[in-house]
Amino acid sequence: MTGGVGSIAGFFAARLAGAVQPGPSCGDATAAQTAGPFYPTRDRDDEDVDLTWVRGRKERAAGDVIHVRGRVLDEQCQPIEGALVEVWQANKWGRYDHEEDAGNPRPLDPNFQSWGEVRTGQDGRYGFKTIKPGSYPVDDEGWIRPPHLHFKVSRRGYHELITQMYFAGEPLNEPDQIRRELSPKEKALVTIELGQGPDIEAGALAGIFDITLRRVA
Repeated sequence: MTGGVGSIAGFFAARLAGAVQPGPSCGDATAAQTAGPFYPTRDRDDEDVDLTWVRGRKERAAGDVIHVRGRVLDEQCQPIEGALVEVWQANKWGRYDHEEDAGNPRPLDPNFQSWGEVRTGQDGRYGFKTIKPGSYPVDDEGWIRPPHLHFKVSRRGYHELITQMYFAGEPLNEPDQIRRELSPKEKALVTIELGQGPDIEAGALAGIFDITLRRVA
């Protein structure tokens, strides 16, 4: 299966077998979504794949630990090696470590890295360890964004993709003004289920988010 709501157990079984099993939707490019106003504008001292710790600090970020893993594929369902995968998000309380969110009354978390990047391996795989983000209000009309992660994926020879990833079962998903612009199939492909994984720490959850890029013609 290539993203969206999927089986954690199946993902790890395929991983252990060393196999890539393309599903029926693997040729559909992941839907593009807005980057929003909070894409990082400055380099950080710590930009690795573990967003739950900031280098030089002694405490872990507040919140529930999650692992997000997946593959970057082309439209023929083949893995893309060397793709740069960037992720950024709000913290547990729904605040971004960004100057555009300075008016947000919710607290910053000095122990949360908030942004990370990694390049995919030969098998197209990537992974991040992070905190499940909180929701936050957008305007005075009652629009509240559901928990989500922002992704930017780039590789020479492919169209750059900016998208967002959501969590299954969140009541704020359906009324969200950004997510509802997607078709039902597109929504499924950018929505993950969280579950137990065999190689993650106790108390943490894992989800699978596969991403398909379109090749430049």
